[in-house]
Amino acid sequence: MNDFTRARARRRAAYLLPSVFTIGNILLGFFAIVLALRGRFWIAAVSIMVAGVVDTLDGRLARLLGTESDFGREFDSLADVLTFGLSPALVAHLWGIDAFPRIGWLVPLFYVVCCATRLARFNVQTGRIDSRWFVGLPSPAAAGGVASFILFTPDPGGSMPLLAAMVGALSILGALMVSNFRYWSFKSIDLRKPRTYRVALPLAAGVVLLAFYPEAFLPALAAVYASSGPLQWVARRFRLSRDAGTPTPPPKAPAGDATS
Repeated sequence: MNDFTRARARRRAAYLLPSVFTIGNILLGFFAIVLALRGRFWIAAVSIMVAGVVDTLDGRLARLLGTESDFGREFDSLADVLTFGLSPALVAHLWGIDAFPRIGWLVPLFYVVCCATRLARFNVQTGRIDSRWFVGLPSPAAAGGVASFILFTPDPGGSMPLLAAMVGALSILGALMVSNFRYWSFKSIDLRKPRTYRVALPLAAGVVLLAFYPEAFLPALAAVYASSGPLQWVARRFRLSRDAGTPTPPPKAPAGDATS
């Protein structure tokens, strides 16, 4: 094998590697559905969360290797509809909200449609908006919100308040996905830059909370990120209204126009 052939093989492998992560994303989403059908909801929720991490890696890997393509973007979006749309909706349905005759399947359907719409809009807007922000709640974050709810209470025990809360969570998360609220994309973070202890200490605290109290930490984290979009919108509106209400000072007269 000559150098040209080896280089060509390496190039093909570089294009294939992000797709391998996308296939892993699909595998985890499908596995979560299978686990939910068997009543193992806690592990199903963990599978969805791990899929969110894998989904982040395939995009970063494609950018790192310079192998981004239209095929990869479309393939990733189709995988996300399954893993972060259909999978959490069906897991939530099987988890207990099927106790509601119509709402139990209409609300999960609403969530899946919102997820598909969110991903289609993302593909259309690629390259047209600031990459530091997402327009609408990202589908992995929405799925993580559903999964963290199940992680917190893997067995609702037929509790109607819990089931109603899940219905509300699916509705709100679905609406946030198709909203115009902006969410930080974390793409501006450069892991190669040195960090001070001010960054290391909160990160270490987060790791400790995740290790010892995941059932409480992950739902809180999902709630904070999901609410960050509306809160930023309110803060921006308040700032604009405050700036609009501030009187503009009159222009100063030139020194030569002063009268005695």
